[in-house]
This record gives sequence, C-alpha cells and structure tokens, in this order.
Amino acid sequence: MDAELRTLAGWGRTAPSTARVVVPRTVQEVIDALRSADERGVIARGLGRAYGDPAQNAGGLVIDMTGLDRIHSIDVETATVDTAAGVSLDTLMRRLLPFGLWLPVLPGTRQVSVGGAIGADIHGKAHHVEGSFCDHVESMDLVTADGQIHTLTPDDDLFWATAGGMGLTGVVVRAKLKLNRVETAYFKVDTEQIDNLDELMARQSVDDDKYLESVSWFDTTATGKHLGRGILTRANHATLDDLPRKLRASPLKFDAPQLLTIPNIFPPGMLNKLTARAFCELWYRKSPTRHGAIQNITMFLHPLDILGEWNRAYGPRGFLQYQYVIPFGQEEAVKRSVRMMVERGHVSLLNVLKRFGEGNRSPLSFPEPGWTLAVDLPVRRGLAELCAELDELVLTAGGRLYLAKESRTTPEAIERMYPRIDEWRKVRADVDPTGIFVSDMARRLRLT
Repeated sequence: MDAELRTLAGWGRTAPSTARVVVPRTVQEVIDALRSADERGVIARGLGRAYGDPAQNAGGLVIDMTGLDRIHSIDVETATVDTAAGVSLDTLMRRLLPFGLWLPVLPGTRQVSVGGAIGADIHGKAHHVEGSFCDHVESMDLVTADGQIHTLTPDDDLFWATAGGMGLTGVVVRAKLKLNRVETAYFKVDTEQIDNLDELMARQSVDDDKYLESVSWFDTTATGKHLGRGILTRANHATLDDLPRKLRASPLKFDAPQLLTIPNIFPPGMLNKLTARAFCELWYRKSPTRHGAIQNITMFLHPLDILGEWNRAYGPRGFLQYQYVIPFGQEEAVKRSVRMMVERGHVSLLNVLKRFGEGNRSPLSFPEPGWTLAVDLPVRRGLAELCAELDELVLTAGGRLYLAKESRTTPEAIERMYPRIDEWRKVRADVDPTGIFVSDMARRLRLT
C-alpha cells in the first residue's frame, strides 16, 4: 500500500497542510498503516466535511478511510445495519430506504462517513428528540495504537471517549447502527415566516416536542426592529396517507442527483453586504407561512447537497463556520451574538438556529440542552477580533464551540468549554500512551 503526498484542507479551506496519505481497503491494511507511522503520528480522515483541521496531520500520515466502503449487512427485522466506517451516509440512506429504514440522526449534508459521524458525534435537526449520532450506535470496532481491534459498546468508557473524540483514540473501522422505520421518503413540513429574532426564538420554544425535525434560518443583514427575522421550519416524517396520489406509487423513492459542481473561479469578496442582503431578502420572501407541505429529503434536509463543492463560492481565502451552544436561560447572549455580527458587517447566508435536548456520556460531545447557532463567515479583515469576542460571550454564558466546525479558537477556551476534557485525556492515554494519534487540530488546541 503506497502513500501519496497530498495537501489537505477542511471544508472551510482556511488552513491546508501536506501529509502522506494512504487508502486502505481492509482492516489489516489499516493496522499496517498504523505500524508505518513515524514521529509525526497518524489520523484517520473520511470525506473531509469537518470545517477546520481535525482530519489533517502536517508532515505525518493520514489514513483515507473511504476505501472501507462495504455495507456488511442490513437486518430489517431488528432495524439495524452493520457497516464499514468509510461508507457515506448518502450511500446508507440509498440502501436503507427501500426497506423503510431511516438513520435517526442526519446532519446538514449526507456526504459524511460513518467513521466521521462517530468521531464528531454529529447531530441534526432532530437532536431535541433523537439525540446525537452515537446515541444510536450499538457497537463499533476500533483499531487502537497497538494494532488491536476492540469491539466497543455503550458500556465501555472508550466507546464514549471515541464518540466525539475527533479520531484521537484510534481508527473506527466498523459500526452497527440502530435505525428507525418510516413509511415514506418525504416530510410533512410546517413553515412560519417570522419578523424578528425575539419572536423567532419565542415561537421555536413552543410545540417543538411535536416535531421530529426543527430548525430556523435567520437573516444577518436585517437591522432595527427586524433584526434576526427568519424562517422557522419544522417537520415530521410523512405517512403514506399524507402523500399526494402521484407519489404513493413509489413512496420510498430517493432520487437526489447533484445538479452541478461549483467551479473554483470565485474571487475574494464575492459574498459582501450587497450580495448577502439580496440573497437574504430573496430567501426570506420565498418562504411564506405554510402548513402541511410535502417535501422530499433533499429539499427539507440537504438542499446544499444539490451543489457539489459549494464551499468554493467563498473564494480562495475560504470561510469559517462559527457554531456554539448556549444553555437555555441565556437567550440574551444569543441575541447579542447576532447583533455583534450585524453591527460589524460580517455577513453570513447559511444561518441556523436550533434547540438541543439532553447530551450524552461523551466528555467531548458537543450538544447539551440549549440553543445552538451556526453561521458561515467569509474570511476577511476583522473576523479574528469578532470571533474572539464571540468566544468570550459564549464562555460567559456557559456555552461551548463545536470541534467539528472550529478552526481558530485557543486551547484555553476549549479547556474552559469542555470541563470533562481531562477525563477524556485519561481514557485516551490508556490506549495511546505514546501519542500516535494526532492531528493539526490536536496540536493547535493542545488536546493531547
């Protein structure tokens, strides 16, 4: 198995680095790759959808896990799937839906590997009901630094250190996932157009438990009494009886082609106050209040998957996604963060506001009860200063940043945001005493 020298970056394209990359096709080849690692260590990489640098290892070894792409078995009776870690959620969905089976947790894109979903303990619009991805993992096979394969269950501390552990405990090579059952591949969607952030948050706080999926988009260009105006969208799986007659013949059909790939031609500054204001106005106006609309998976959950390489639209300097969770009761901090972005002129188009339910046992899992806000901010002058102020706001409110999205904060901030990080470090040190597993993020934030 030959290594190739490649330059890798996260989805935000802000901090590329060069490493030796291998693509194993078997678990034994993963073990062989670990044994070939030098003093710069090794990290596994899936489909590269983390926004920062957790799947990069400058000067070291990166194991590209997309070669382990086999779905071992689907058990319709028990509603479980046994899959290799390199399989994408997109592939899983396409294989599972004909059996009326559904992944309980899906992020904003299907282009995430199973191993990456475990390493980041991803969440979606259903966290208030379904929790995060690792809440639905029955077992996982982890290759540790000594080359041994450990089958872990939720009874094991190492399971929870790996869940959200950003690949720093070992290489997940296989997982058994618990699934939900559905009648159709569609959602029954309620949409509300709401005039300001106060009303948006108040409305989202009511009846959320009646919906499986819940999310708000908000405007970062509106000011004054319309600050944070937005669109609240909530949905449940559509039943067969909910579908119009023309869709009932193939209720589980999942047809989600990628319409085009964004070319790598956009100059810096394409996303500015003028273009952002026009987009936000259009997006707000196109989504009037409406109840009971039937939408397919891509329309409701994954509209950006229609566009390949959409991150190129931010230009060569790239962008960062700033995502935090702030506990319930700290709503004023959420509103202040939006005002700070608007007042400083740091515009974002892809703005998300959700409510989280209870977290799980993982020391590094991101979700906890509260509001989570995410914005995509183009890299430009003044952004570092804004983010530093936002960090302090989040810390003061008792919140934290999401490691799968983070790309520029300080080690000191992460130490304060994740009070159980030393507990995680102890479990990690037991299985990797010489520190083989390392990444650009781990060095930058002094995680290990």
